[in-house]
Amino acid sequence: MPLTAADTPDAAGMVDIRSLVPDIDLQMRYAGSDNFTGTRVDGYEAARCFLQVPAARALARAEMQLRGEHMRLRIYDCYRPARAVRHFVAWAHDLADQRTKPQYYPNLDKRALLGDYISPTSGHSRGATADLTLLQCDAAGGECKPLDMGTGFDFFDPLANTDSPQATVAQRRNRERLRVIMQAAGFRNYPLEWWHFTLDPEPEPKRYYDFVIR
Repeated sequence: MPLTAADTPDAAGMVDIRSLVPDIDLQMRYAGSDNFTGTRVDGYEAARCFLQVPAARALARAEMQLRGEHMRLRIYDCYRPARAVRHFVAWAHDLADQRTKPQYYPNLDKRALLGDYISPTSGHSRGATADLTLLQCDAAGGECKPLDMGTGFDFFDPLANTDSPQATVAQRRNRERLRVIMQAAGFRNYPLEWWHFTLDPEPEPKRYYDFVIR
């Protein structure tokens, strides 16, 4: 995996999404321990969302459109340092660590996570992919709650497939609502994960970055 020498967001052509939408809802899971590894992930020293400028602008457009419908986005992950991906792979190989199995992969053997779910490279490291969900807000926009998508973020299971027949009609409707709004903004969905969206076309499809998020 060829890495670029960029060691800051500016050098990589990325911006903080909050420079465009200051109050966007961020729940950056890998900057803390509330994720499938059970610990803060390498490279995440701050809970910030960095994206390539075209992806950030497209995400901001989706957010603004949703606000007109009393909805918002909640973002779980954006740019992901390559060292974080290596952390994921090392975790997947550590079969003795099963602490998060009940919450994140109850129906799969941990060895099955390598491949479709955890790979040696990630499009997130190119800075044009975001993991997110939908929030439904009250009429005043003051209280917003996540819609029922059928699984939580990073749930490793066929149930998390965007078009999973195991999801209820209401859950599939919510997933489709998210997919439609993101497609309208220029993103494509990864079919195995209802929360995963990549700008199409990607600004830098052959580059990977490893600068630390600070």
